[in-house]
Amino acid sequence: MDNQIKIDETQYLNKTLKAMEKSLKTTAAEIKRTNKHIDTVSQSWGDVRLKTDTYSGIVETAASIRQQQQMLSERENSKTRAEHRFTTLTQQIDKPYFARIDFSESATDSGEAETIYIGLSSFSDDNNKFLVYDWRAPVASIYYDGGIGDVTYLTPDGSQRAHVTLKRQFQIEDGVIVTLFDTEEAIGDAMLMSALSGESSTKMKSIVTTIQKEQNKIIRNTAADLLFVQGAAGSGKTAAVLQRVAYLLYRYRGKLTSGQVVLFSPNQLFNDYIDNVLPELGEQNMVQMTFYQYASRRLPKMAVETLQARFEEDQTSSTIALAKGSLAMFDAVTAYAQHLNRKDLKLRSLMFRGEPLISKTRIAEIYYQYNDNYKLSQRLDATRDTLMRSLSARIGSEMRKDWVELAIENLSKQEYDTLVGAGKVRVGDDQENDAASRTRQAQLGDGPKAREFASEKAERQFLSRQIVTQALKPLARQIRRGSFLNINAQFVDLLRQLPNYLDLAQFDLTLSEWQQHVETVIDNLKNKQLSLTDTTLYLYLYDLITGKTGERDIRFLFIDEIQDYTPFQLAFLKFSFPRAKFTVLGDLNQAIFTKDNANNLSRDFAKLFDSDRVERVNLTQTYRSTQQITDFTKYILKGGQNIEAFNRSGQKPRVKLSPNEADMLHQLQQQLTEYSQQHDTTAIITKTLADAQLLSEQLQDTSVTLIQSENQRLAQGTIIVPSYLAKGLEFDAVIIWHADNTRYGQDSERRLLYTVASRAMHSLTLLAEKQVSCLLDHVPEKLYEVES
Repeated sequence: MDNQIKIDETQYLNKTLKAMEKSLKTTAAEIKRTNKHIDTVSQSWGDVRLKTDTYSGIVETAASIRQQQQMLSERENSKTRAEHRFTTLTQQIDKPYFARIDFSESATDSGEAETIYIGLSSFSDDNNKFLVYDWRAPVASIYYDGGIGDVTYLTPDGSQRAHVTLKRQFQIEDGVIVTLFDTEEAIGDAMLMSALSGESSTKMKSIVTTIQKEQNKIIRNTAADLLFVQGAAGSGKTAAVLQRVAYLLYRYRGKLTSGQVVLFSPNQLFNDYIDNVLPELGEQNMVQMTFYQYASRRLPKMAVETLQARFEEDQTSSTIALAKGSLAMFDAVTAYAQHLNRKDLKLRSLMFRGEPLISKTRIAEIYYQYNDNYKLSQRLDATRDTLMRSLSARIGSEMRKDWVELAIENLSKQEYDTLVGAGKVRVGDDQENDAASRTRQAQLGDGPKAREFASEKAERQFLSRQIVTQALKPLARQIRRGSFLNINAQFVDLLRQLPNYLDLAQFDLTLSEWQQHVETVIDNLKNKQLSLTDTTLYLYLYDLITGKTGERDIRFLFIDEIQDYTPFQLAFLKFSFPRAKFTVLGDLNQAIFTKDNANNLSRDFAKLFDSDRVERVNLTQTYRSTQQITDFTKYILKGGQNIEAFNRSGQKPRVKLSPNEADMLHQLQQQLTEYSQQHDTTAIITKTLADAQLLSEQLQDTSVTLIQSENQRLAQGTIIVPSYLAKGLEFDAVIIWHADNTRYGQDSERRLLYTVASRAMHSLTLLAEKQVSCLLDHVPEKLYEVES
């Protein structure tokens, strides 16, 4: 690189830094000044005179209060904007920008080319001249989408053409240019290598500077209702999607908030791992949850199957799992619910004092008295109204019951005061000799305020009505909540009637097998337990019956690790977020829960959308691992050869064989000593939680953190983690514990072994007892080293 270029670029950098430092000081002063203004406005509340004697005084007081509120609100908003600007500048000043492009409108344009610098945020000087453009600005897409020459880029006004004459990349550290080079591509290998060669951490980093062309298609897509991203392990799909969220919040500023964006992630550990990405890009985090959290929070009294149980307990056969997770099942539940518009709704009687006040037979008569034009939700609303009127009508008859008279006689002073809302009672002279009244007068004494009754009869009428109304309140609450619906019984009826709505033979299921499975589900339901698959069926049925229309405020929904969802669950999410655009990403090669059932997932989910509004992006190049690790792991799969490794060299994976587990433990300790000197993060990945717990006891090393739950936070250094919690994460070094046939001996575990092996960035070691897993039989021996 010409030395004059370095000098010129350093001058521009210094100019930019000087302007940023000036702006930083100005902003700090503005925050200080605004704080003083807020204090002044707060203190001036004491000067507001309350004039309430006349109508004009009341109006004047209200206007004065309103003025003070507006002034305080304006100062608070100014402070918030200044603080945000200060935070962004503080973050940006060490690395103001990372790229430069020179372009003109066309190759024949004789005018001077326009130059722009691209960074994490836009910055302009005192004259409103942009010194740095935000990477999300439309013009910045020129940098990502093409090389030197003619390019087309999208703007809010449509497509624009440009002729690019220069693409330059910078590596700036602490305000100094470390590296700069020109390239024809959007991202040169040197920049990407620099980003990838660093050590991992417990937090994902935002690497806007290394966005590739395919990732940019994901980030800036605003047209698709369904954007389906299939990407190999480490292909950057998660990073691209998080940057897509940042882009959308920038693109729709003022119309979209982070609270209207939801990410369904594989587990809570993953949420912890990525929670710094959006703040680093200057945006607030979106709503993050797991599907388990979303489903279980709606059924707080039910024990929904956890991630661990789902992985470690094979509760249903693959054929039943395939049937219950299919779109055909979704259609069957929909058809069954429509059938309830005519008959078979399961109900509970409204019980009062141990007896049916309104029987379930009567409730059914009310529910089905409306004509066929009524939808399920309309029918339910009308039934609620009728039941509330019936409940009100029962007050009069209940007031004459003996239990009410007894309740009045047994009222304590506190209970009486609560009912009448006064301390002293006055009754008519003709009732003064009533024993209960005299006693109560003696008990009550003189109070600050008295409720007057014309007679003792009026008093008892009032008390009776109050007591009955209070007693019936729980029933009114049940009616409003629809508790007279027997959803558990309805769910069981759905399962028993499903053969009428679903072709079991399509899934190689017999009627006897299905009926036997239903009895198992019923037993679990009695124990208040539901599998995650059954929970989704249960909730969808409930929503159809009650007419819930879902979360209509959510505009964008992201689903990571989609390969572990069933088509039914995805259809349920589309039903639950009817106005959202979906971005789903995953790797079908990592389907450790749904296994082979995930093969047609893309096709099945796409059926739920307009085909013209569905777009697919396939990312085959992986950046996470060294070429040696990628070449090794892809051969674990059948047909994984289309995964392309990025050209970053490292050690071959190592297989270490031991005659017994005690020797294997010794090998592990030696490997940990070696890795502790080379890497920041090392993960020992076991197959199950039980394996992880036992290994932790055997190691007895306080420097090694055992991850037992998805609710734990990731720790620096060395961790032991079960395989199903490692999904979506990456580590400098990975050690697979018991990489032999005792844990990975079945073909159905091929995807699992690939998943855990592909977590490694720089080093991979497989520890095996006696013989390595048969799943490595197709891996060329030249791709790894064996040590005995």
